Amino acid sequence: MKKISIVIPCWNEEENIPHLYEAVTKLMEEQLSAYRYEILFVDNKSTDNSRLLLRELCGKDKRVKAIFNRVNCGPNTNPFFGLRESDGDCSVLLYADFQEPIEMIPVMVRQWERGHKVVCMVKTRSKENKLVYFLRGVYYKVFKMMSDVSQIRQFTGFGLYDRSFIEVIRKLEDPTPFLKGIVAEYAPDRIEIPYEQQRRRAGKSSLNFIRYYDSAMLSFTSYTKGGLRVASFGGFIIAAMSFIIGVVYLIQEV
Repeated sequence: MKKISIVIPCWNEEENIPHLYEAVTKLMEEQLSAYRYEILFVDNKSTDNSRLLLRELCGKDKRVKAIFNRVNCGPNTNPFFGLRESDGDCSVLLYADFQEPIEMIPVMVRQWERGHKVVCMVKTRSKENKLVYFLRGVYYKVFKMMSDVSQIRQFTGFGLYDRSFIEVIRKLEDPTPFLKGIVAEYAPDRIEIPYEQQRRRAGKSSLNFIRYYDSAMLSFTSYTKGGLRVASFGGFIIAAMSFIIGVVYLIQEV
């Protein structure tokens, strides 16, 4: 019997963790009973009661596992290393806020059964903040102009990954991995499935402006030369201006 790993990165999700556990367990037992499964929570150093709840779930259900990060490694690194620790025949990356509909899991599994090694869930509509959704679209357009690696528009990482792909990312030695870029680069034969992103069930998103900016800069520095060129050109301009100002100052002194 094949095994499915459900990998759930989380940070301060005490209001969602118990409900998500119940929802995933019910779905797996009712719709995917032909498979064994594990639920792997990857806690990114929560400061609320998330870890206490996860310990309770692990104690009552042996199919639940939890990884407790010693430090908050950020929203990009946490999912990546969570996937590397999964041991299923395939792994589903699912976030803890209920924005990604869990009823799409059987849809992904069916595509996997048909031979697709990576199934990417792509947002075509979203109930999130309209400005954020718009700006994300602009980001993808700019990135496409500056990068040789085609990124997956409106892809959060929510998807299914065959064990063969997990083995690929286990071999990567990248201290700051950008999962969405890695999928675009190493899974050219992926299949993309549209879905509508929902609102958070409860709690507040940890992705503020700084985290969005950090994620964008990580993608640009990892997968584009344009950012380096702009930075180099800017540095050249600043150096040239400093030189001219220095010369003018010396002339005045003379």
